[in-house]
Amino acid sequence: MLFRSYDTICTRDRDPWLATHEVHTLLVDVWKNASAWLMGRYMIMPDHIHYFAGHRDGIIPYNRWVTYWKSRFSNRFGKPECRFQSGGFDHRVRTAAAYEAEWQYIRENPVRAGLVKTSDEWPFQGEIHALRWD
Repeated sequence: MLFRSYDTICTRDRDPWLATHEVHTLLVDVWKNASAWLMGRYMIMPDHIHYFAGHRDGIIPYNRWVTYWKSRFSNRFGKPECRFQSGGFDHRVRTAAAYEAEWQYIRENPVRAGLVKTSDEWPFQGEIHALRWD
Protein backbone atom coordinates (compact mmCIF):
# COMPACT_ATOMS: atom_id res chain seq x y z
CA MET A 1 0.00 0.00 0.00
CA LEU A 2 1.33 3.40 -0.91
CA PHE A 3 -1.54 5.54 0.29
CA ARG A 4 -3.75 5.00 3.32
CA SER A 5 -6.66 7.07 4.48
CA TYR A 6 -8.68 7.28 7.68
CA ASP A 7 -12.19 8.61 7.24
CA THR A 8 -15.39 9.35 9.14
CA ILE A 9 -18.64 9.23 7.18
CA CYS A 10 -21.78 10.52 8.89
CA THR A 11 -25.44 9.96 8.20
CA ARG A 12 -27.49 12.92 7.05
CA ASP A 13 -28.69 14.88 10.08
CA ARG A 14 -26.80 12.32 12.19
CA ASP A 15 -29.81 9.98 12.06
CA PRO A 16 -28.94 6.78 13.98
CA TRP A 17 -29.77 4.07 11.41
CA LEU A 18 -26.39 2.45 10.69
CA ALA A 19 -25.77 0.06 13.60
CA THR A 20 -27.86 -2.92 12.47
CA HIS A 21 -26.91 -6.35 11.21
CA GLU A 22 -28.65 -5.63 7.89
CA VAL A 23 -26.60 -2.46 7.29
CA HIS A 24 -23.38 -4.10 8.49
CA THR A 25 -23.79 -7.08 6.14
CA LEU A 26 -24.64 -4.88 3.16
CA LEU A 27 -21.77 -2.44 3.79
CA VAL A 28 -19.25 -5.29 3.98
CA ASP A 29 -20.55 -6.71 0.70
CA VAL A 30 -20.40 -3.29 -1.01
CA TRP A 31 -16.89 -2.61 0.31
CA LYS A 32 -15.65 -6.01 -0.85
CA ASN A 33 -16.96 -5.28 -4.35
CA ALA A 34 -15.78 -1.65 -4.48
CA SER A 35 -12.23 -2.88 -4.88
CA ALA A 36 -10.49 0.19 -6.33
CA TRP A 37 -9.55 0.90 -2.72
CA LEU A 38 -9.20 -1.77 -0.05
CA MET A 39 -11.25 -1.40 3.12
CA GLY A 40 -9.16 -2.05 6.20
CA ARG A 41 -10.51 -1.84 9.73
CA TYR A 42 -13.91 -0.24 10.25
CA MET A 43 -16.28 0.71 13.07
CA ILE A 44 -19.98 1.28 12.35
CA MET A 45 -21.64 3.48 14.95
CA PRO A 46 -25.35 4.39 14.94
CA ASP A 47 -24.84 7.68 13.05
CA HIS A 48 -21.34 7.45 11.56
CA ILE A 49 -18.67 5.09 10.26
CA HIS A 50 -14.94 5.19 10.94
CA TYR A 51 -12.70 3.28 8.58
CA PHE A 52 -9.26 2.93 7.08
CA ALA A 53 -8.76 2.36 3.36
CA GLY A 54 -5.67 1.70 1.29
CA HIS A 55 -4.81 2.07 -2.37
CA ARG A 56 -1.87 0.73 -4.36
CA ASP A 57 -1.74 2.80 -7.53
CA GLY A 58 -3.97 5.87 -7.21
CA ILE A 59 -5.87 5.30 -10.47
CA ILE A 60 -9.27 5.95 -8.89
CA PRO A 61 -9.28 9.11 -6.73
CA TYR A 62 -10.31 8.49 -3.13
CA ASN A 63 -13.34 10.82 -3.24
CA ARG A 64 -14.71 9.06 -6.33
CA TRP A 65 -14.38 5.71 -4.60
CA VAL A 66 -16.29 6.99 -1.53
CA THR A 67 -19.06 8.40 -3.74
CA TYR A 68 -19.22 5.07 -5.58
CA TRP A 69 -19.62 2.84 -2.51
CA LYS A 70 -22.12 5.22 -0.87
CA SER A 71 -24.21 5.15 -4.05
CA ARG A 72 -24.01 1.35 -4.36
CA PHE A 73 -25.03 0.96 -0.72
CA SER A 74 -27.94 3.41 -0.96
CA ASN A 75 -29.30 1.80 -4.14
CA ARG A 76 -29.18 -1.67 -2.65
CA PHE A 77 -30.45 -0.62 0.79
CA GLY A 78 -33.50 0.97 -0.85
CA LYS A 79 -34.51 3.31 1.99
CA PRO A 80 -34.35 6.89 0.64
CA GLU A 81 -34.80 8.33 4.13
CA CYS A 82 -31.49 6.71 5.17
CA ARG A 83 -28.86 8.90 3.56
CA PHE A 84 -25.23 9.82 4.11
CA GLN A 85 -23.91 13.35 4.43
CA SER A 86 -21.94 14.62 1.48
CA GLY A 87 -18.20 14.19 1.86
CA GLY A 88 -16.43 12.98 4.95
CA PHE A 89 -13.46 13.79 7.14
CA ASP A 90 -10.55 11.93 5.61
CA HIS A 91 -6.94 12.08 6.77
CA ARG A 92 -3.82 10.45 5.41
CA VAL A 93 -2.31 7.81 7.69
CA ARG A 94 1.47 7.89 7.34
CA THR A 95 2.79 5.21 9.69
CA ALA A 96 1.85 1.86 11.17
CA ALA A 97 2.06 3.44 14.63
CA ALA A 98 -0.48 6.12 13.65
CA TYR A 99 -2.77 3.44 12.22
CA GLU A 100 -2.68 1.43 15.45
CA ALA A 101 -3.14 4.50 17.67
CA GLU A 102 -6.15 5.74 15.67
CA TRP A 103 -7.68 2.26 15.65
CA GLN A 104 -7.31 1.87 19.42
CA TYR A 105 -9.09 5.21 19.92
CA ILE A 106 -11.85 4.28 17.45
CA ARG A 107 -12.38 0.86 19.07
CA GLU A 108 -13.42 2.61 22.27
CA ASN A 109 -16.19 4.66 20.58
CA PRO A 110 -19.01 2.24 21.48
CA VAL A 111 -17.77 2.13 25.08
CA ARG A 112 -17.55 5.94 25.34
CA ALA A 113 -21.07 6.16 23.86
CA GLY A 114 -22.39 3.80 26.55
CA LEU A 115 -23.47 1.16 24.00
CA VAL A 116 -21.34 -1.67 25.42
CA LYS A 117 -19.04 -2.27 28.37
CA THR A 118 -16.07 -3.45 26.28
CA SER A 119 -15.18 -2.77 22.66
CA ASP A 120 -15.13 -6.50 21.86
CA GLU A 121 -18.88 -6.64 22.59
CA TRP A 122 -19.72 -4.24 19.72
CA PRO A 123 -20.82 -6.37 16.75
CA PHE A 124 -20.55 -3.69 14.03
CA GLN A 125 -16.80 -3.62 13.45
CA GLY A 126 -14.23 -5.61 11.58
CA GLU A 127 -11.42 -5.71 9.05
CA ILE A 128 -11.82 -6.65 5.40
CA HIS A 129 -8.20 -6.23 4.22
CA ALA A 130 -5.10 -6.05 6.39
CA LEU A 131 -3.41 -2.75 5.47
CA ARG A 132 0.24 -3.62 6.05
CA TRP A 133 3.24 -1.33 6.25
CA ASP A 134 5.85 -3.93 5.20
